[in-house]
Amino acid sequence: METPRLLDGKVAVVFGVANKWSIAWGVAARFAEAGAKLVVTYQDERLKEKVLPLTDTLSDCLTCRCDLTVPEDVDRTFALVEKECGRLDTVVHSVAYALRADLEGRFSDTGAEGFGTAHAVSAYTLVAAARGGRALLEKSGGGSLLAMTYYGSEKVIPNYNVMGVAKASLEATIRYLAADLGPANIRVNGLSPGPISTLAARGIGGFTSMLQHVREKSPLRSNVEPEDVGDAALFLASDLAKRITGEVIHIDSGYHIMGM
Repeated sequence: METPRLLDGKVAVVFGVANKWSIAWGVAARFAEAGAKLVVTYQDERLKEKVLPLTDTLSDCLTCRCDLTVPEDVDRTFALVEKECGRLDTVVHSVAYALRADLEGRFSDTGAEGFGTAHAVSAYTLVAAARGGRALLEKSGGGSLLAMTYYGSEKVIPNYNVMGVAKASLEATIRYLAADLGPANIRVNGLSPGPISTLAARGIGGFTSMLQHVREKSPLRSNVEPEDVGDAALFLASDLAKRITGEVIHIDSGYHIMGM
């Protein structure tokens, strides 16, 4: 089915593309099909060689290095958007990180450093992205800010540990930003996909079993792909969602409604 051109004339910045399996790439590809001009960032030079071959397949896409934990990188990215695009309509935040040691064993063994790192990268960077893009979004008459979360923010998921707590912080951040930015017609929403076989997810112990469990127990009896998240993101970024803000939308084949 052909993707509707819901984003013609729009500009979107996508943070968090690491490789072809990234949720962020699924979103970026769908936005491009919908007519958006894109600015896609890569975190560092190590990831550049994986991201550029992807973005080279898109007809209207700029790339730049940006680590959202570095204020100078954030400023440079949005300065590039202003110079090259002149407007901004959507910001996609698909960034998360926790120390590997904190994604196994007991949650109570999480140290202060690991706790702070998970929150700084996975939650606070949404604030950094919102602050960096606000002026351009306001100049365009408003827009959409989207962040990727997960069901581990609501229920205990084995081995998700501190990342679940950081995602809960991210979802609270979504709500507070929605209230803060709403008067400027900037909508802030979260997308909560089911487990997807990304490079980061495969670092979680027992991840393959999680995929199988969702496939067997979800109402739709299926796993989720990055493209499915792209479809939901496209809706939330478009004018069809102009009165939706502060929400977390589950894209998990209905798994979150199940008690057993």
